[in-house]
Amino acid sequence: MAQHIAQKLRLTAALLGTFARKDLAAAFRGVNPKTAFDLGRADKWLQGRAQPRELSVYDDWSKLLKLEQPGAWIAESDLPGFTAAICARHGIDRAELERRVGAQFETASGHEERSLGLALAGTYACYSRALSPYYRGQLIRGSLSIETGPGAHGLTAAYREALPTGQLLLGGLMTSAKRGLYAHLKETSGEAQFFLCLFPHSRPGSVLGGYLCGTTIIGPEPQPSLTRILIVRLRDTTPEAWGGYLPPDGSIAGDLASLGLTIEQPEAVDRQLAQFLVADSKDGGASQIPPAEFRAILDVFDRHWLSHSG
Repeated sequence: MAQHIAQKLRLTAALLGTFARKDLAAAFRGVNPKTAFDLGRADKWLQGRAQPRELSVYDDWSKLLKLEQPGAWIAESDLPGFTAAICARHGIDRAELERRVGAQFETASGHEERSLGLALAGTYACYSRALSPYYRGQLIRGSLSIETGPGAHGLTAAYREALPTGQLLLGGLMTSAKRGLYAHLKETSGEAQFFLCLFPHSRPGSVLGGYLCGTTIIGPEPQPSLTRILIVRLRDTTPEAWGGYLPPDGSIAGDLASLGLTIEQPEAVDRQLAQFLVADSKDGGASQIPPAEFRAILDVFDRHWLSHSG
C-alpha cells in the first residue's frame, strides 16, 4: 500500500535540486527514457490527490535515488524511514533536507502565483443582470482590468460601468485560491462596494464566471443584490465610453463583436449566455430582497428588542 507519496516526492525533489516539476520528470527519464512518471500525473501526485499505480515508477524512483531497497519499499515505507534512508545514502543531514523542502515549496508557490497573475492579467468585458429597479430584466455591461503588482500576491482589479449618472469606478485586490477567485472592489470616489466570487481560473482563461454581490447604485433606496456575472477576456482595451445597460433586444455576441471578439454561431451563443445569466432569477432580474419585506421583519424584532431593553 503506497503512502506519503507527495511528501516523498518533495523530499526527492529537494535532494536532487529539481526546482520545477518538469525537472523532476526529466530526472526520472534520465534513469529510464520510457518511465511511466509523466508531468501531467505528477501534478496530482505532488498535491496528494493521486499516487502512481505502476510499480515501474517506484522502481525508477529507487534507481534515481540510488537506493539498495526495491521500488516497492519506497511505496510502502513510512515517512521517517524513507527520509532516514535517503539522508544516509546521500550523506545529508535530515534537518538540512527538510529546510530545503520548505524553501523549495515557498519558492515554487511564489512562482505559481506569479504565473497565475500573468495568466489573468488583461482586459475583460463583463455582463450581469442590472441591479437597478429602473432597468429590471436588462443586462448591464462593465469592463474589468486585472493587473499584476510587485510580489507574488500583487493582483489588483479595476471595474468600471458607464451609468446614466456617470462613470462608476471600483478597485481592489483580487485573490486566487484553490476553490475560487475573489475580488473585493471599492468605489474610488464614493462608498459603493462590490464583491466578486468566481469559479477558479483555468487556462487559457478566455472567460471567468460566478457571482457579483453589492447594493443597487441607481434606485430610490439601496437593496442588497446578487447576480450571476460573465467576464470575457478581450484582446484590446475597451473604449472609454463603452459600457452601461445593454438594450432589451441587444445581443451579447454582437456587443462582443463590436469589441473585436467575433464568435461563431452568435444566436446560439446568445441563448446559452442568456440562460446562464438568468438561471437564478424568477423575473429576469438580479436576486433581491424587497425592502418592505425586510422592514416587516425588522419592525417585529425592533419592537421586541425595545420593549425588553433597560
